[in-house]
Amino acid sequence: MSTPIGNLRDITLRALDTLGSVDEVLAEDTRVGRKLLDAHGIHAKLSPYHDHNGAERRPGLIARLVDGACLALISDAGTPLVSDPGWKLVHEAREAGVRIIPIPGPSAMLAGLVASGLASDRFMFCGFLPPKTGARQRAAEELKTVPATLIFYEGGSRLAASLADLAETLGADRNCVVARELTKLFEEVRSGTLGELAAHYAEAGAPKGEIVVLVGPPAERVTDAGDIDAALNDAMQRLPMKAAANEVADVFGLSKRDLYQRALQLKNG
Repeated sequence: MSTPIGNLRDITLRALDTLGSVDEVLAEDTRVGRKLLDAHGIHAKLSPYHDHNGAERRPGLIARLVDGACLALISDAGTPLVSDPGWKLVHEAREAGVRIIPIPGPSAMLAGLVASGLASDRFMFCGFLPPKTGARQRAAEELKTVPATLIFYEGGSRLAASLADLAETLGADRNCVVARELTKLFEEVRSGTLGELAAHYAEAGAPKGEIVVLVGPPAERVTDAGDIDAALNDAMQRLPMKAAANEVADVFGLSKRDLYQRALQLKNG
């Protein structure tokens, strides 16, 4: 069941009806869940379900569901299972034949997408980037040519470093939006290129609040296959094949894996 991402009034009537009628509410953090219930005068039984106790709790919860209990799963904010615990519970419950009923509502990634002005006809939610630079750049490299708006969650302390790694890997000129504190008093949606926003947050320091980073799709390129082959042949005169493929991939904004395969074909005639 989706819960507000900030403004407590962003909850549906159906969600309120459900919270007031289930046998138990499973919350990521019962303190946060209690605040929501108290705000709407709901006196439901509340218990914790999170990554640390999930393996221990799931068998008992699923047994209760099979016996006919009605349980609601909520996250601290937004839609459960989206970078939140709960997927294993839903998966195992479905395997046991339990009916899962989604109660839709707020989602930070969708709110950020709507406010960003970036292309919304095709988007990809990528969750949290790895905390270390090397792993972060490798993750970004895999997304470089995805023809869609990319959506990440990030914490304030890592925002500047993540933007810098995205700028280096995806291209400093890619359009970007940083949305934070969505639906709250100090809501901010800041636009620019990846390079500009990386520089801004490096200077301004870590912002407060929950953060959604959105990166626009790569610019469409019409590239002649002959130009690519010529560039590969030239690069392979100077560099080992893998390094040559990587260099040409960066120049043309193409997949390094695809360019390496093409380099193999050219080398083998």
